[in-house]
Amino acid sequence: MDGLTTVMDSIDLTTTYPDDDYTGQNYTTGNYSDYVDEWIPNAEEIPILINVTRDVPIKYAMPLFGYMMPFLLFITIIANTLIVVVLAQKHMRTPTNLVLLAMAISDLLTLLFPAPWYFYMYTLNNHSKILFPTAACYAYHCMIETIPAFFHTASIWLTLLLAVQRYIYVCHPTTARTCCTVPKVWNAMGWIYFFALVHQSTRFFDRIFQSIRFRWEGGLHEGCISMTADWVRDVITENIYYTGYYVFRILFVHVGPCLALVIFNVLLFSALRKAQLKRDKLFKENRKSECKKLRDSNCTTLMLIVVVTVFLVVEIPMAVTTLLHVMQNALELNIADYDDLNTTILFINFLIILSYPVNFAIYCGMSRQFRETFKDLFLQGRIPSAREGSSRYSLVNGPRTSTNETIL
Repeated sequence: MDGLTTVMDSIDLTTTYPDDDYTGQNYTTGNYSDYVDEWIPNAEEIPILINVTRDVPIKYAMPLFGYMMPFLLFITIIANTLIVVVLAQKHMRTPTNLVLLAMAISDLLTLLFPAPWYFYMYTLNNHSKILFPTAACYAYHCMIETIPAFFHTASIWLTLLLAVQRYIYVCHPTTARTCCTVPKVWNAMGWIYFFALVHQSTRFFDRIFQSIRFRWEGGLHEGCISMTADWVRDVITENIYYTGYYVFRILFVHVGPCLALVIFNVLLFSALRKAQLKRDKLFKENRKSECKKLRDSNCTTLMLIVVVTVFLVVEIPMAVTTLLHVMQNALELNIADYDDLNTTILFINFLIILSYPVNFAIYCGMSRQFRETFKDLFLQGRIPSAREGSSRYSLVNGPRTSTNETIL
């Protein structure tokens, strides 16, 4: 996940490593076992050696991911698990709730997969150790980079689906009755996960890992080197492959969705203000039933605006930083210092993780049905029936109504 990666792996599209090693061979390609007995390099002479200390700003990574991350992980697991349990109740299974449920699961898995490596590398202070064997290097690559990117991409697109769905509810209520149904939401979420997986699928195979012996601090050690796979280098070429991958991420994962969400948020806020004026008018006319329905819809819209806003606060900086990073490497522009960009990405990554438990606070603070269901499940120890739940409260403050657009 780009929200978790501390290094834009292979984003440097223009750099080629020199082949001036002591054997006259290019050690960015080939099998080291063919000539490792003739010459054993020093660790600093192998730019493609997997070395966490060299890849990330350790002075910031240690306090963030080593000391603070275990507590944040504990809080996130509890908060998102509670969200999943509450939203999975039968009486809570509405189209919008399904999207919120999928978002909670995606965010949780985005953090769970790299968490063991954060704990091992930073909390246990093993960041200076070279990863070995190659299976561990491949697992590190997948669990830190590829799998989190898959779930985070899905989470971004699910947030966009949430905003689009709410916009249809508010501005086109008659269309919502046919478009925003539970089966169609399941179908849309299925396609989101499918395309997110397709987008990330090549990242499982675009690198190869080989073992190598090297000299370090007066002794012989073994580690892994990471190289671009032959099918990328020889068939597609690295420039085309990585340019295509990151341009797609910029357009359809970062900048594009963020711009769309800003637009939908503005439209929803405008619709909310108009609805509030209408509610005031209905209240003056003493049309209490319609006034309550509109109040429920407004509360739902306001809560989702807050959810999307929290998302944008952390994702827009990541979108901008990713764009600058790609432009600097792909176009050979000197926009910012490379180390400064990596440090910025590191802090944004942490802020994204920090935002995961926030949704639980939003639901508890702005959703009466969420609070009621939470209280029934965890404080009173009983499970509300579907009939009981449907007759009580909508996810936001106020009783359920008969219209789809106010049911969250």
